[in-house]
Amino acid sequence: MSLVSRVLGTARTVRELPAPPAPGTVLAHADRLRVRLGERTVLDGADLTVRAGQVLALVGPNGAGKSTLLAALAADTPAAEGTVRVAGRPAGEWSAAELALRRAVLPQAATLSFPFPVEDVVRMGRAPWAGTAREDEDEEAVRAAMAATEVAGFAGRPFSALSGGERARVALARVLAQRAPLLLLDEPTAALDLRHQELVLRICRERAAAGDAVVVVLHDLQLAAAYADRAAVLHGGRIAAEGPPGEVFTAELIGEVYRQPVEVLPHPAGGTPLVVPVRRR
Repeated sequence: MSLVSRVLGTARTVRELPAPPAPGTVLAHADRLRVRLGERTVLDGADLTVRAGQVLALVGPNGAGKSTLLAALAADTPAAEGTVRVAGRPAGEWSAAELALRRAVLPQAATLSFPFPVEDVVRMGRAPWAGTAREDEDEEAVRAAMAATEVAGFAGRPFSALSGGERARVALARVLAQRAPLLLLDEPTAALDLRHQELVLRICRERAAAGDAVVVVLHDLQLAAAYADRAAVLHGGRIAAEGPPGEVFTAELIGEVYRQPVEVLPHPAGGTPLVVPVRRR
């Protein structure tokens, strides 16, 4: 029995566990999604399909609705209109425990009230599997997640004593340890240096190659172009364009959405789009 099971006092339970999805399987879908926060309509008729084996980047200016769309896909933010389906069922039909087996969420900010050691924070990602046949994977899942995010070297340090970038990587390790087939990551690179930004996006690609679906909110268009299979460009609560970055990252669209003139050039090494602001001297 795992540490989580011993703490919670749970025994093995019979629960329908998610099977590994086939490539291309739709793991989340938003249909004509409308979300209001207070008096403001943040999303207005958004349609999005998330498939296994792909990295989907959500990009757009501040206030465009990226984080709200991610939260709606996670079933953490209710829709005023439209529907969200996760693993083929309306999100509201899953219990919280069932949903946690099928999607893992990384919020923008990771905060804890108590000084838990890093390893215990990562282990929290295994809580949904307590009492199931797969709780025996706990130790290996925690070890692998900490190694992938390069946090094993400070496993015993309290989470509260870490830098912002270290906390971000520990929070990502918790999500990876959860081993859900749908990963929803909100600005996972915001607090990271160059090396660890690349590390996080490589992890996203590895998870997609292993069969997971990854949805990641990014502000860096270069990272989105280099690592995402598809990008959804949000503008004013709607999806202005969605498709391979090489098709949707045009100077006209990016310039209009961000209200900043840009040039889009092919990367000399691989041809992925490089978005360069036009600057006046």
